[in-house]
Amino acid sequence: MATVRPFHALQPTKERVSEVAAVPYDVVNTEEARILAEGKPFSYLHISRPEIDLAPGTDLYSDEVYKKGLENFHLIQAQAPLIQEQHPTLYIYRLRMGEHTQIGVVGCCAVDEYDNDIVRKHERTRKDKEDDRTRHTITLRAQTGPVFLTYRGQDQINTLVNAVVATEPHFDFVAPDGVAHTVWKIASSDEFVKAFESVPLLYVADGHHRSASASRARAALKAENPNHNGTEEYNYFLSVMFPADQLRILPYNRVVKDLNGHNETEFFTLLEKEFTVSANAAATPLNKGEFSMYINKQWYSLKPKQAIDSTNVISSLDVSLLQDRLLSPILGIEDPRTDKRIDFVGGIRGTKELEQLVDNGKAAVAFSLYPTTLDDLMNIADAGEIMPPKSTWFEPKLRSGMLVHLI
Repeated sequence: MATVRPFHALQPTKERVSEVAAVPYDVVNTEEARILAEGKPFSYLHISRPEIDLAPGTDLYSDEVYKKGLENFHLIQAQAPLIQEQHPTLYIYRLRMGEHTQIGVVGCCAVDEYDNDIVRKHERTRKDKEDDRTRHTITLRAQTGPVFLTYRGQDQINTLVNAVVATEPHFDFVAPDGVAHTVWKIASSDEFVKAFESVPLLYVADGHHRSASASRARAALKAENPNHNGTEEYNYFLSVMFPADQLRILPYNRVVKDLNGHNETEFFTLLEKEFTVSANAAATPLNKGEFSMYINKQWYSLKPKQAIDSTNVISSLDVSLLQDRLLSPILGIEDPRTDKRIDFVGGIRGTKELEQLVDNGKAAVAFSLYPTTLDDLMNIADAGEIMPPKSTWFEPKLRSGMLVHLI
């Protein structure tokens, strides 16, 4: 069963929510965050990416960054202001992006269930990023951005959600990127808590570092607390839970900076041993197991010649096929997590971004992939396996700062 717990949310006023709410810390780099927060003193990026208020070139993991984050947190709490909900509450969070809509329940999930694999993972985390968010959480004594969870949908929960959505919203605004964010307070949480008890498993869709850092922060704070009894707020982590059938995964595309010492003719000769290569192709592959490649101002279709073992949930993923049959043997990308010759472009940026990177010489070749499915994600998590890095890009993104969990 899944534990979902109401919480005393720290939140902005209705008048300020659109000024406070910000994109997640991990979808922008420092310079992008600085630009987004410019002229916006209440933007949550001042809290989640506090280096933007320090000198350019500041070490992201230096003491002054975390100190600045805490200072900004207190400042925005006082000036925006941010107000803590008096009663523990669950919320409904709807995102609309064009014709796509997804509606989830906001609450706190149990760190114990994360540790015991009731909340399942599909991605490896990086220690430096875990260290960063763990320290950020402990310094602020707050979880400032929700973990994006999914589950196999249930009619009972859908019915409860729809009844709340028919009422007046608590927050409702359209972000600068055109995504509409609407939040409702759930007047009575008991029915939702009970309904989620029949959900056997939750899955981390996006936020592996946030959930891992919640576990590590709990361990650290528990060790400091001689009166620990398991009910403390640090035993729970802020989450939004969406039914899987409402979610949309976009591809996570790849660009490579060089052809591994090959000229273009040699590169194509090697490609044609493994793939059927067709020119004048579409910029996005039409089928699973196929790829689109951009090089020298031309799109090509790549279809593997060797049969794909569909019974192997990992090796049959498109990201695995590209890695195992092309990136590693032909382009020499052995470890895409650490190799500086490869970069990753979220599908929301479109294939024009891939073309620009190649055309302006920042990359030699680009690959457009077919998106991973939710079934792939959950099957891999259920098998206790780990997806290759950068396999999924979920869109739209949740905003941070609307509902914060104090620990």
